[in-house]
Amino acid sequence: MITDPIADMLTSLRNALHARKEWVDVPRSRLKEAVAKVMVEEGFVKECSALEEGGFPRLRIWLAYDADGQPVMNGLVRVSKPSLRRYAGADKIPSVQNGLGVNILSTSRGIMTDRAARALHVGGEILCRLW
Repeated sequence: MITDPIADMLTSLRNALHARKEWVDVPRSRLKEAVAKVMVEEGFVKECSALEEGGFPRLRIWLAYDADGQPVMNGLVRVSKPSLRRYAGADKIPSVQNGLGVNILSTSRGIMTDRAARALHVGGEILCRLW
């Protein structure tokens, strides 16, 4: 039984990066697709696409590596969990690695980065942290 699908997606990404995979497939949901699109916009992954394999909707995420073959994404951490939700107001959103990383937030205006949330003056649930 899956209790935290976002954590499962992040773990799949972490394991695929460690194994130097080209892409990873995760079960598709609108929330996971929105988080993956933010990762694409920020340059942490190459692209994501929705597909259907064997009658099940999947999300294929193409991983990004630099010229030396090292992963672009050095770390990703689930911040808010089902057992302990983490919320932050627009003026209290923490920075990640002194601005080198991003927080992905679920706000009333959709899934976005911490920079976009600060610009729109909205707070929300901090889903994960990437650097």
